[in-house]
Formats: sequence, structure tokens, C-alpha cells
Amino acid sequence: MTAAFMDLVDVTIVNVAVPSIRQDIGASFSSIQWITAGYALAFAAGLITGGRLGDIHGRKRLFLVGVGGFTLASALCGFAVSPEMLVASRILQGGTAALMVPQVLSIVHATFPAHERGKVFGLFGAIVGLGSIMGPLLGALLTQWNIAGLEWRPIFLINLPVGIAALILGNRFITESKAPQALRLDMVGVVLVTLGMLMLIYPLTRGRELGWPLWGHLSMAGSLLVFLVLVLFERAKAGKDGSPLVELSLFRFKSFAAGIAVQLTFGIGLGIFFLVWTLYMQMGLGWTALRAGLTGIPFSIAVSLAAGISVQKLVPRFGRKVLQTGVLLMIAGLLLYTAVSERYGMGITSWQMVTPLVVMGLGMGLIVAPLTDMVLSEVPKEHSGSASGLISTVQQMGNALGLGLVAVVFFGVIDDQPAAQQTGMAGAAGPAFAEAFRHSLWWVAGVLGVIFVVMFALPARPKQHMEGGDGAMAGGTPAEAGESGMGRGVGGGSGAGSEGAAAPGKEPALLS
Repeated sequence: MTAAFMDLVDVTIVNVAVPSIRQDIGASFSSIQWITAGYALAFAAGLITGGRLGDIHGRKRLFLVGVGGFTLASALCGFAVSPEMLVASRILQGGTAALMVPQVLSIVHATFPAHERGKVFGLFGAIVGLGSIMGPLLGALLTQWNIAGLEWRPIFLINLPVGIAALILGNRFITESKAPQALRLDMVGVVLVTLGMLMLIYPLTRGRELGWPLWGHLSMAGSLLVFLVLVLFERAKAGKDGSPLVELSLFRFKSFAAGIAVQLTFGIGLGIFFLVWTLYMQMGLGWTALRAGLTGIPFSIAVSLAAGISVQKLVPRFGRKVLQTGVLLMIAGLLLYTAVSERYGMGITSWQMVTPLVVMGLGMGLIVAPLTDMVLSEVPKEHSGSASGLISTVQQMGNALGLGLVAVVFFGVIDDQPAAQQTGMAGAAGPAFAEAFRHSLWWVAGVLGVIFVVMFALPARPKQHMEGGDGAMAGGTPAEAGESGMGRGVGGGSGAGSEGAAAPGKEPALLS
């Protein structure tokens, strides 16, 4: 849970400190873009590899390596003396997060019996809600307080005590687990996945500010060919030695294949919403980062409450209908937000946003936690790392696609007002940003409508989790159960390993 929260906060905490960073170390506009985008690129490119390394070398070991590296990279960010050092440290931070985050979900899958995982995913949902708001809020507070004259540096240095605590507690309480069969790292697969992700996400991340150059379109088109080569190679690799980087056999499970489709589409919708919401409040309405962060607290609380209830109480009884109800609630919240924004115009207050944000938050809470559990419900434990990496990667791809669509659905509305686009100041620019925000909400509602339909492909109820094949079934010997980390429950003593799943929690990454 500590690691999941730390990662969720860190992808969003930087944004509000950008002006302070530019002034303090003289970072150029290009450097600022890399400070925010470098983390996301390194994270997305390394997720699948990080998950597979956990299957091979041990999930606890890779988790601790990732946490240690993330903490060290945070220290390097906090003590950076130049823009170049800060950019390099942020890329290192994203790469180590890619080692840490997939293990979080895998450890849950390997440690807890099927009937207890719902409790952990409920806690995960609470962390998603809290982390999605606490990043910008903490960033605003730490920068504004200027602790010990350090200005923006505490936004990174705050990770040091948290990371050290995660290392100590993780080493003490997490039970080691790995794939029951010996696997080898597929280096060709690593190169193809990394290349394909960079070719797709880099142009989407930088496209608008660079004027959507031709090479960007060619790169994105070329990434599809790279992914096709990857699929063909991984299929041959699986038949040859059974150690592919991407376990294509997972897509034979209906719950996994449908869940991945939902994750991708959900990432697109959230990618659009969170970015345009931030632009609307800070650049359109002229609010401070602190006020915008405080405005999001009701949303965070609603997500946390609904997530816990959905997994533990509602999904076991009503199954897939809970997730679809969540989608309908989110659509209702978006439509209500549109109406409120139009009614109160530039004079809208934070209090007038509470109702639509709570409705949206309740809907999102009903989706995020049970969706992860449902996607993994049929996945054998020996492939949990690969599956976790795929879930996280697909979410990142969705966020990147959503960011790309923002250029169309948001900035496209204000392109005819250059002053508004360039200054983003309340006043002449404000109404244009408000109109663009309302226009974007209709797009997000449309994406959610697609998700509602796709969700019919999910199983009516999460099936019993596969407790690993090849001699590692739940009914195996005690030795086998111990080896696969299944001998512990939520309150099961030192091996509880209560590390929440963070995979779908990357939706806030779109803010960077």
C-alpha cells in the first residue's frame, strides 16, 4: 500500500511545482517537458519487463529493488543542481517504478487466497482515490510552505522516509514468491516491447507542443508493426521454450481479454478528464493549485468509500452489474458537472462542484477495485507478473491516447482564440476554457458509454482465482502452498504481504 501510494502521488506532485523549478534551476521549456514526460515514458516502457522479472527472480526481491531505486532516484531529484540532472533522475525514477509497481499486484495475487483478495483490492481502491488527489495537493502545500528555504525540493525528498519505511516493512512482512517453473528473460521481447511503447507514447506525449510533426505520425503507425512482430515472436517463443515476455495464452481467458479492453478504454476517458479538469480550474477559472487540490477532496473520499464497499459487499452479490452501475454513475456525474458549469459560469465555486464530483467519485470507486480483481480472476499465479505488467501498460497506453485526444476535444475548441491558448488567464481566456471543458465532458461520457457496452463481455461474476497450475494448485501440498506464498491470510501473521494493487491506479499519470 505504501509503495502504491508513493507512486500514485509522485506522478502528479510535480505539476504544480513547475514554475518554482523553472525559476530555481533555470530549466528551459523543453527540460520542463522532459521532467514531467520522462517519468511516464520510462514507467510505461518498463512495466511488462518489470512484471516478468518478478516472476523469474522473485516478486519480493524485485519489489524491494524497485522501492530502493525509487527512493534513491527521489533523493537525486531533490538534490538536483541542473535541469539535466533532474531530467535524468526523473527517468531513473520512472524506470525503478516500473520494477516496483507490477510486483505490488503480483504479491497480492500470490499471497492471498482467492476469497480474501477482495479485501485487499478494496483497500487498493481507497489508495487510488487518495493518491489521485493528494499528489497535486501535497505538491501545492510543500511548494507554498518553502520548508527550510528548499522551495520545490521537498516534493521529492518526502519520498525518502516513506521509501525507507517501505523497505523495512516490506523486507519484514512480504512473503517471497516466484513462478513455480524456471523461466528465462526474453531479451528480444524486452527490446520489442520497449521500442513499441516508446514509438507510440513519445509522439502522443509531445505531439501537440511540437505541432504534430510527420515523424510523430510515422512513429505511431510504425509502433503497430513493432507490436505485430512482438505478437508473432512471442507466439513462437512460447512454443519453443515456454518463457515469453508477454504470455499470449492469457488472452484465452475471457475475463482477462475483456478486462484489458475495458482498462484501455477507461484509461482514455480518465486521460481526457483529469487533464482538462486541471486546466479548467487553474487556467480557466484562475484558481491556485492549492484551491484546485482542495476542490478534489470530495471526489477522492467518494472513490475510497465506494471502492471498499464494491469489492467486499456488492460485487460478490451482484457481479458485473456493479461495475456497469459505476459507469452509469460516472456518466450522470459528468452530465451534472456540465450543467453546473454552464449555469454558474465563471462565478462557479468549489462547493457547487461537490455534488457532481461525489457522484463521479462513487461511480469510479465501483469500477477501479473490482475491475482489477475480475481481470486477474482466471490468471494462473506463475503468470501474475506478466499479467500485472500488461494491465499497467494498457492503462498507460489508454492515458497516453487520452492525452493525445485532449488536443482535439479541448484545445480544438479554443484554437480560434490564440490569447486564451497562450496565457490561460481568467478573464478573456476563462470562458473559452470553460466551454472547452464542457465540450470535453461530453467526449468522456461517450467513452464511458463504450465501456458500458464492452463490460458485457466480462464474466457475470469474478470466477475463482486460479491458484497456479503445474502442481501449485490451492489443493496442493503444504510445501507447494508455502512455495507459492499462499499460506497467509489478511491477518496471517508475518507473511501477510498486504501490498495493494496499483496497476489501474495510473490514471493520474495523465496529469504529467
